[in-house]
Order: sequence, then C-alpha cells, then structure tokens
Amino acid sequence: MAEYWQQLTDIFINPQKRLFLGYLLLAFILAVIWLTAFKRYHFVPAIKTVLAKKVWWSASARLDYQLLLVNRFLMLLLSPLLLSQLALATVLFYQLYEWMPSRPTVLSQWSDGAVGLLFTTVYFVVDDFSRFYVHRLLHRWPVLWAFHKVHHSAETLTPITVLRTHPVEAILFSLRTVFVQAIVVTLFIFFVGDRVSLVMVLGANIFAVVFNSIGSNLRHSHIALRYPRWLEKVLLSPAQHQIHHSVDVLHHDKNFGVVFSIWDRVWGCFAHSEKNKALVFGLDHAPKHNLISTYCYPFKESFLVIKNRLVN
Repeated sequence: MAEYWQQLTDIFINPQKRLFLGYLLLAFILAVIWLTAFKRYHFVPAIKTVLAKKVWWSASARLDYQLLLVNRFLMLLLSPLLLSQLALATVLFYQLYEWMPSRPTVLSQWSDGAVGLLFTTVYFVVDDFSRFYVHRLLHRWPVLWAFHKVHHSAETLTPITVLRTHPVEAILFSLRTVFVQAIVVTLFIFFVGDRVSLVMVLGANIFAVVFNSIGSNLRHSHIALRYPRWLEKVLLSPAQHQIHHSVDVLHHDKNFGVVFSIWDRVWGCFAHSEKNKALVFGLDHAPKHNLISTYCYPFKESFLVIKNRLVN
C-alpha cells in the first residue's frame, strides 16, 4: 500500500510527470492570462472560469479521478509482468555487437555537452513521433479504438483527463515507452559510448520541462489557448488538441500529435485551431460515466470486432 501511495503522489511531485504541481500552477497562470488579455475577462471572473465547478466536478471529471486511483493500483500489479527497458536494451546491444563486432565509434570529436544535447533532442523527437503513431493506430484499428474510446468519452476536460485511459491502452503506451527508450539509448551507447546523457532540468528532459511549462495541461481543459497559425504548423496548441476531442465529424481523426504538429501535416490529419469556436467534447454514443462499464465494455466491443472479422 505504501508503494501505491508513493506512485500516486509521484504523479504530482515529480517534474518528469506532466501533472507535476509546478506545471499545473503554470497552466493556471497561463489560462488566467489568456482569458484576461485575449478574451477580455476581468480577473476574478477569469479565475472562476478556470476553476468552474461544472467542469472540475462533473460526472465525467469524477470518473477521471476514479480511473486515476484504480489504474494506478492495476498498473502496480501488472508492471512486474511487462517487458523492461533494461532487458530489451541488453538484447538489442548484444544483437548489434553480433552484427558489428568491431563496434564503430562515431562523434568522437564532439564534446560531452554536444553529445548530450544531440541525444536529448533525438530521444525527445523519436518519443514524440512514437506517441503520434501509436495514438493514430488507436483510432484507425477498431479493436484498439474500443479501448481508446474511454479517453474520448470525456465530456469535460481537465488536466487529469490525460490519465483517463483503459488499462489496455496504458499497457500499450508503457510498452511504447520501453521500446523507444531501449532503442534510442542502445544505439547511442553502442555507437557513441558511455558519454550519453540527457540534458536535464529539475531531473527531467529539458525539452519535456519546456513543453510542460508552456501549457501542456491546458490541452485537456476548457481553456482554448491558441497559438499563431505559423506556430501551430510546428507545435500543437491546446486548442488544436481540443479539436481532437470534438464530436464534430469535421474534427474526427485530426491532430493526433502531442508536441509537434509536423507528423499530422505529413500524414494529412492536421487542423488549425478555430477562433471563437465552441466545441462539444465526448462521443455521440458514449457509455455512461460508470467505472465498471468503462472497464468491461471495451472488452466486449473488441471481442465483437474480432468475431466479425473472423466471420467475414
């Protein structure tokens, strides 16, 4: 039980996590600035809008909180059974050594700082691309969509909604992280050597800290913070991710990315944010915000998808 509470509190006190209290506070400040400076709200109404009870204590939000508590317990039980980064990295390293026994060394003329910056950048970009691609598959493959619908059934968005996932999806993203970290780390160590290290701030990847400090938590919120159109072609704004959650059929399968919008542009699923556009979140035929049905119904739906594929 102590480990459970430690992992639960780590979500909010660890700067490596998006829901770190410091990032949440910065998101709150950005939201108030956005509403007062660009939406012409007075200061107190702006604060009340950000903290609106109808959002933070809606039936949808309450399910978010329940899923956070239960999923953390389930993942604590399941994590020892999942593939570890160390195990995969070890296998990959020895496989590379078998293919190239001479183990060629590159970047030997680079300083440790330059190598660290390159490694940090490559890891951040590859990690972001993998998030985009897995997210896209969750929408495109009906058997996976059955589980991802749990996230999209949210009718009000709060920062906690980022963790509104079915355990099956949580396992997929956990394995994604293992593969990305193992592959990038192994390749760099094999070719560069032991000079590989992340450029860190507050114990976290510097690029992740920057991303989380400029309003990543507003992506799942009712505050439609937009970027200039030229910047949205590179970085996804909170308003663009909110389009991804919209029930409007014109918004379906748009903006799968996390940080960079470049992937969406290449795959033809990019959409700019829309000024003064009121969005409705959720699904047209979403199950009720019930914990038991949220866990069980996706298994039934995915089973029916597989059954229909086998029959047809």
